[in-house]
Amino acid sequence: MTALRPLSGRSRSLRCSSEKMEGTGSWDVLEWTKLDSASWSGSYSNLDCLLESERLIFEACGVILINTDEAGTLLLSNFRILFLSEGTRKLVPLGTIPFVAIEKFNKLAPKVQSNKYHNNENAPTRLLQVTGKDMRIVVYGFRPGTKQRHTVVDTLLRCNKPERVWDLYAFTCGPSQFGNTNPKERLLNEYFRLLGKSSQRASMNMIEDGSFTLSNDLWRITNLNSNYDLCQSYPFALMVPKSISDEELLQTSTFRARCRLPVISWCHPGSGAVIARSSQPLVGLMMNMRSNSDEKLVASFCTQLAGHKGARRKLYIVDARPRKNALANGAKGGGSESSSNYLQSEIVFLGIDNIHAMRESFSRLRDYLDMHGTTSSDGTSSFLRHGGWTWGGGNLSSMSASVSVLGDSGWLSHIQSILAGVAWIAARVAMESASVLVHCSDGWDRTTQLVSLACLLLDPYYRTFSGFQALVEKDWLAFGHPFSDRVGMPNVSESGNFELPIQSSSARSFPSSPVRQSPGSAAAQSSSSSYGLNNYSPIFLQWLDCISQLMRMYPSAFEFSPTFLVDFIDCLLSCRFGNFLCNSEKERQQCGISETCGCIWAYLADLRSSSGTSHVHCNPFYDPSRYDGPLLPPAAALAPTLWPQFHLRWACPVEPNVTETEDQCRAMTVKYSEMKKEKEEAERKVDELSSAMESLNEELLNERDISRAARESAKRATKERAVISRAVQSLGCKVKFTRNGDCTVEVEDGPQKCSHSIPQKQSEDNTTDVSESISSVTEQNVCEAVCPLRTREGTCRWPDAGCARIGNQFLGLKTNFEAFDNLCVYDSYFTAE
Repeated sequence: MTALRPLSGRSRSLRCSSEKMEGTGSWDVLEWTKLDSASWSGSYSNLDCLLESERLIFEACGVILINTDEAGTLLLSNFRILFLSEGTRKLVPLGTIPFVAIEKFNKLAPKVQSNKYHNNENAPTRLLQVTGKDMRIVVYGFRPGTKQRHTVVDTLLRCNKPERVWDLYAFTCGPSQFGNTNPKERLLNEYFRLLGKSSQRASMNMIEDGSFTLSNDLWRITNLNSNYDLCQSYPFALMVPKSISDEELLQTSTFRARCRLPVISWCHPGSGAVIARSSQPLVGLMMNMRSNSDEKLVASFCTQLAGHKGARRKLYIVDARPRKNALANGAKGGGSESSSNYLQSEIVFLGIDNIHAMRESFSRLRDYLDMHGTTSSDGTSSFLRHGGWTWGGGNLSSMSASVSVLGDSGWLSHIQSILAGVAWIAARVAMESASVLVHCSDGWDRTTQLVSLACLLLDPYYRTFSGFQALVEKDWLAFGHPFSDRVGMPNVSESGNFELPIQSSSARSFPSSPVRQSPGSAAAQSSSSSYGLNNYSPIFLQWLDCISQLMRMYPSAFEFSPTFLVDFIDCLLSCRFGNFLCNSEKERQQCGISETCGCIWAYLADLRSSSGTSHVHCNPFYDPSRYDGPLLPPAAALAPTLWPQFHLRWACPVEPNVTETEDQCRAMTVKYSEMKKEKEEAERKVDELSSAMESLNEELLNERDISRAARESAKRATKERAVISRAVQSLGCKVKFTRNGDCTVEVEDGPQKCSHSIPQKQSEDNTTDVSESISSVTEQNVCEAVCPLRTREGTCRWPDAGCARIGNQFLGLKTNFEAFDNLCVYDSYFTAE
């Protein structure tokens, strides 16, 4: 096999003749025989679509994407296959897929020759089919006579299933800007919320010293599994009944498969009802094995009903398996409970199939969509298949056959079974205040689906972004869903650096024999390794499909949108982040995932932060006030359909446009937000104008008061002047007032005349006070001030003149208008001349 060579000046790559390239999808315009060592080398190393620490290792020009009949360039990086359109050099989503998201790949020979390449010697004869875990089937066509397909296959063999978990891109990229806080802290915070202790916040110091063992009246948190000695696939902290001691928990763990004893996953804050989870009991073939400690632990979930003195709540033990499967497991040491051994209990079987049935169903659904979609992996539309229109009429047998194939896949039937079981569990808890214990065989696949979906229906918090994260981290990650096995990734046991004993191949087959085990047995508790075996199964994807069905029934109950779920599963399948690596919390701790890998939650939150509630991940119809309680869907509503955003995005890329309504609503939300901001700005300006008008109104009132005071002062001055004039004239003087307000007093005695001007004085309020002006003058001898007969020595040259006598009388006159008012001198006393 040809070893891969990094792009360099010496690397040989096929060159496309750009002068002749006028369109896409044409093989005739490609010059396949010409090689140029420098034409394409390194030309894509600076692509905007490359992620951090992603580097290209190979490129092949002139590859055909058979699904869409499009020519382009196929690039291989250390993370994924990239396909760039030849015409636009833009990334083609259908042909771009991460290595670990590939379920299988194989070489193909062309079966059907399209009309386009009929009798064309340049037609593609070397095909590579890539089947993805995300419902797509992609076929790449390579030109014969080249080693492009050989090199791509060699790369896929090495990168699709790396030998060690540390070879995954998540470790190459590192935490970057999407750092991951310790998931143990988040788990404890969720426990605190369930116990009603939300005021408490978990910390690393609390985890290290074991001080997180809080409790309420009924339940408590135990640190018995802090070193994973009790159960290696359980979290370090468990929520259990307060009445059960740690010693009894140890005894109970030996009676459950893989030591997964019954523990609390969720508790109702009002009624006290709980949803608990476990694995199957080890009752044996004759169903006669019992455990007093297990029966006591399960009975402790039947606490007293609130408001019913002495009455205890009922307990439902829900076995997710078909009854026959549960009985068959008895031959391997497992089995199911007997209601006669457990107080106030009733056993219910839901009949949900195992992981192998789900895998086969998913594969058949994928083939159905590829066969009957608008685009297919063989490049033929379903409208032209079988010589007629599949859906357009004229070929009813083909239409009936395709519908039959969809039904035969069984996928929608499995979804309906899960939803029916979840709705039943939620109704028992919400309507009867009953407690429910859920288990299957090992308690990490069907059990996790049922428990987490029931919590989603009962608790509105889990229908928000933060609650959804808490739910996934609690019930899926902390409680040991084997993601490495189910997604098909390497796990810690196969990396060889940790001393984790591996079971033999017979013991590792699923379901494994649940023999009686003692706590701390690593060989007995380790999850079945699927790497190299066929334990891959889309269990988590199926759970997300169930959520999409609930979102269709309750479009206003979820804060997140179906697009968020699609992007979330894409990130998970790509293994770009470390949250879902390994099979358990213990293995992720051993690998140091939280310190060395990026966090998917931080990445998704960063995407939303740029657009706020208008982001495509946010549900524009979300109304938390409308759905602030449990969701209890009726049985008639549990009729699932294909999930358009996920199932149809590759085979029927036009059909997922059913989200156009959401897009329009989201655009209206953005417009509404902008108009709201404009309204707030207008209201702010109105408030400013109102304040300015109030200020101007106050100033106007002040001016009016000042004007009123000025008019009153003018009237007063007029009266003053008239009164003073009459008083002075009565003494034989004439008083004249000029237009500018000056006052002139004339004293006449025979032929002699003297005059004196009295200037006005401004009072403190800027009004003219005539009385003060005259008073200041009358304090002096008028003759002394203005008489020309006055000598330098201060004597009068005419002492017998009348002016001197009049002046002596004038000195005692005080022209104060207030004084005249006090004397009650009427204006009519002074008659007008």
